[in-house]
Amino acid sequence: MSNPSEPSMHQTLVGVGALVIGALMAYGATSIPSTAGYAGVGPNFLPWVVSLVLLLCGAWLIYEARSGGFRHLEEPSGAEHGNWTAFAWITAGIMANASLITTVGFILSCTLCFMLAVRGLRIAERKAAGGPRQIAIDFVTGALIAAPAFWVFTKVLSINLPGLTETGWL
Repeated sequence: MSNPSEPSMHQTLVGVGALVIGALMAYGATSIPSTAGYAGVGPNFLPWVVSLVLLLCGAWLIYEARSGGFRHLEEPSGAEHGNWTAFAWITAGIMANASLITTVGFILSCTLCFMLAVRGLRIAERKAAGGPRQIAIDFVTGALIAAPAFWVFTKVLSINLPGLTETGWL
């Protein structure tokens, strides 16, 4: 670990990375229409909020890094090398979500993504991945996260997401 009194270039680069991502998101948000939906909020609202928060965090990280580094930084935990099995489960979840979202709808594809990603994270923590009971718990938890997100986007923000039915509720 470097001397705590000298600024760390690696820590500064983390802040610069957050600034760059925030700037790219802000640039992308300019191409999203701002027409207000039912609640008076347009589809570009959330990307702008995320962009501004990333820019703020990036500036704060750079300030902290340049004014003495991240103070009282603990040694990193976890394994010395990546867990490829866990990575494969998480990647499978993301790929399944991307490939199935238009077929089975937002809620089910995000629920599947959650189930696979959580399994990968458990494996990464060297915990038991779980049997049928854990799969059922993960399914319910994923659905309890995905369904309200779907309803907020479709009903409150009037953003069309792929659904399973034409009712707009699934």
